[in-house]
Amino acid sequence: MNVHLDQIKKLRFQTKAGVLNCRQALQESRGDLEKAKRWLRKKGMATVAKKKDRTVKAGIVEAYIHAGKQVGALVKLSCETDFVSKTKEFKNLAHELAMQVAAMNPKNISELLEQDSIRDSKQKVKDLVNQLIAKMAENVRIEAISRLKI
Repeated sequence: MNVHLDQIKKLRFQTKAGVLNCRQALQESRGDLEKAKRWLRKKGMATVAKKKDRTVKAGIVEAYIHAGKQVGALVKLSCETDFVSKTKEFKNLAHELAMQVAAMNPKNISELLEQDSIRDSKQKVKDLVNQLIAKMAENVRIEAISRLKI
C-alpha cells in the first residue's frame, strides 16, 4: 500500500515515532491511523525489554508538595541521556510519579510500580514508565522515592 506523506506527518506528530516506523505502521494498518497507533504501541512495548538493562546516567529529582503543605514527595527518575531528561514527557512523568508517591504512600519502588495510576486506574505505574521507554527509545528507571508528612 502506498502511504501519503501527510499521513506519515500526522502520525509522527501524534506519536513522536520515527518517520520509518510511522510509514511501516501505516502500511501494516492499511492507512488506518488508529490501527497504526496501536501497531506502534505494540512495537514499542516489544522494545522495552531490550532497553531495561541499559545504563542510566542522567535524570532529575522531582519534588511535589500537596496543597496545604502537609505532604511532600521526592522522586529520582533516571534515564540514559541528558537530552531525554530535559524533555517535557520525562519531566511530566517525574511529576506524575511524585504526585503518586504523595497520594499513595508506597513503601518501596516495587510497590509503586504495581500500583494503579492515580490518574487512570486502568494503568499501572510501570505502564507509564514503559510507555516513556518505548517513546524515547531509551531506558527510564525510578531510582528512589521519599514521602514526608506532618
